[in-house]
Amino acid sequence: MKILIAPDKFKGSLSAVAAAEAIAAGFLRVWPEVEITHAPIADGGEGFADALRDALGGEWVTTQALDPIGREVDARYAWVEKEKLAIIDMSEASGLWRLKPEERAPLRANTYGTGQLIRHATKRGAKKILVGLGGSATTDGGIGMAAALGYNLLTSDGEDLEPLPGNLLALIRIEHEDAIELPEIVAACDVQNPLLGARGCTKIFGPQKGANEKDLVALEEGLLNLADVVAADLECDFRETPGAGAAGGIAFGLLSFCKAKICSGFDLVAETLSLEDRIAACDLVITGEGRIDGQTLEGKGPAGVAQLARKHRKPVLAFAGSIAESTDVGSLFDALCAIIDEPVSLDIAMQRGAEFLERSAARAARVLRLGQRLL
Repeated sequence: MKILIAPDKFKGSLSAVAAAEAIAAGFLRVWPEVEITHAPIADGGEGFADALRDALGGEWVTTQALDPIGREVDARYAWVEKEKLAIIDMSEASGLWRLKPEERAPLRANTYGTGQLIRHATKRGAKKILVGLGGSATTDGGIGMAAALGYNLLTSDGEDLEPLPGNLLALIRIEHEDAIELPEIVAACDVQNPLLGARGCTKIFGPQKGANEKDLVALEEGLLNLADVVAADLECDFRETPGAGAAGGIAFGLLSFCKAKICSGFDLVAETLSLEDRIAACDLVITGEGRIDGQTLEGKGPAGVAQLARKHRKPVLAFAGSIAESTDVGSLFDALCAIIDEPVSLDIAMQRGAEFLERSAARAARVLRLGQRLL
């Protein structure tokens, strides 16, 4: 029996790499003769750099960068020396995880730190930079990043504009003469939201970053002004591009200021991992994430794994911390296993995620082994 273990992260609890290890440990505990291969995945959100670093044999590079509200922190990105490839999670410097709930500041939080990481990788000699988008604390359209890369943001008086989302309405002009030369940049994301409107980054994602109704109006108006100024001064307009609203609009910023390309995070990871070939060569595919629900079907990693498994007629088993009742979700996987097997609080469940996942995997392995014996 050849098993491919390809989970996404269990957000707030386990990285994709740690989840794969826990599942493998559970299976091998009760079924030691199975042949297991790991292929931890990501869809462009948090854990993207970790999954690709693990797959490509890269190393971590640590430097100083500013967090979303301007504090200096240690931040890292993955580096693959052979290809001169840098892999950056925008959430590493600019993520919501960097802030306590009471520190969330939607009109202040910005992406300057992500720009610092891109600048550092460029100076290191990167020929290509991959940026995973997701988990942001920001709704700044990428202006913080642009400032870190040398773009000059100016007010009507010709003064430098502090690159904060709350200041966007005062932006009148963008100058790019001092911007650094960048290598090829590819932005990996798992959403299709445009920059503005009912499905834009402010309306859909602003509230989870601490924005109240007044903040939402200010952010939307500011991003509209940013899009207009970018169109006039940089002669490009990506406001309607699917995915431009990813990670608080930094995707729009990457397209506009860095001439980046946007692609599906899962597709990029799958291609890098040769995932389809590995699925075709196995007998059982195992995936999972923190919660499996309707959003799983919207570009999330486990859905991509399941679709490839279906293509090659391979059974697919998924583990999750919680599973929503959904016919569409249920039909995508051959079996779904919720990992919590005793009454515990959410905090405890997150802290003991590896333990619960390993135990659930061991239970699944016993059932599968029994089924094999009955054939």
